[in-house]
Amino acid sequence: MKQTILVTGGTGFIGSHTTVELQQAGYDVVIVDNLSNSKVEVIDGIEKITGIRPAFEQVDCCDLKALEAVFVKYPKIEGIIHFAASKAVGESVEKPLLYYRNNLNSLINLLELMPKYDVKGIIFSSSCTVYGQPTPENLPVTEQAPIQKALSPYGNTKQINEEIIQDYIHSGAKIKSVILRYFNPIGAHPSALIGELPNGVPMNLIPFVTQTAIGIRKELKIFGNDYNTPDGTCIRDYIYVVDLAKAHVAAMARVLDQDTDPVEIFNIGTGTGLSTLEVVEGFEKATGVKVNWKYAPRREGDIEKVWGNVDKANKVLGWKADTPIADVLASAWKWQKKLREDGIM
Repeated sequence: MKQTILVTGGTGFIGSHTTVELQQAGYDVVIVDNLSNSKVEVIDGIEKITGIRPAFEQVDCCDLKALEAVFVKYPKIEGIIHFAASKAVGESVEKPLLYYRNNLNSLINLLELMPKYDVKGIIFSSSCTVYGQPTPENLPVTEQAPIQKALSPYGNTKQINEEIIQDYIHSGAKIKSVILRYFNPIGAHPSALIGELPNGVPMNLIPFVTQTAIGIRKELKIFGNDYNTPDGTCIRDYIYVVDLAKAHVAAMARVLDQDTDPVEIFNIGTGTGLSTLEVVEGFEKATGVKVNWKYAPRREGDIEKVWGNVDKANKVLGWKADTPIADVLASAWKWQKKLREDGIM
């Protein structure tokens, strides 16, 4: 009997790749998305890759009545992967209330409906931003590292949501949760049928790199070259989105089919830090395409350096991010070229 998984934000960047991996692992998928930062055509790409069209409902998770109607319509939902959230650090500094409203209410609504509709578990899309700027002795950062005051409202919503999940389960709610703290997802599906397609000006590094390389953007700004890092630019742990998607499949199997603690937390990354400059130069090397870039002042809310210790996910989930960075960057360029071919951008 196939298990049915609800994927909120399933037409988004990580959600679409995770839907593909879930379908290929034998799950039925129901996508809920309000299309505020994605396009419905993504469903076509998913179907082309897997041969299966996921069920889709255009619903805002903050709308409790509309969200409940999804559980009524699809009574076999056993697990939820919750991606639906506003996710740009810079924008959250400018529009904090939007971020608190979207990111907190959507989770609260899902948690409230889970026991009512016998949904067993939820995988929560968290972030390494909860660690703030780890102290040198806490790098690479483990799941036991102290949670620090968030540097942005976006990061704060991730911290608060983790606390909401833990408090709700502690109160006796008969559900389980795996919290996945991602590092920086990049790249695109090798088919180039799905990838990262932000609305408007990209907030993340790789779409800005590829859009600059293809001529959509005049130049790429690298924010800050005076950080305490080997080349002065920020360091991050960049993980291939397909590897990240596979981590969700492993986490879902654990939540639904194994006898585990009610709440478990895993770092999901590569375990290696790369600087912004290394990524840009790596892109040029992997693709043979030059990128017009320059340094710009630091950006509010940015963390200097963070990368993950992912031993726990490797051992407990039996999962590993092992795609070479050159292949990942090449996949992002292949996706950008496909967008150009299709007349999208």
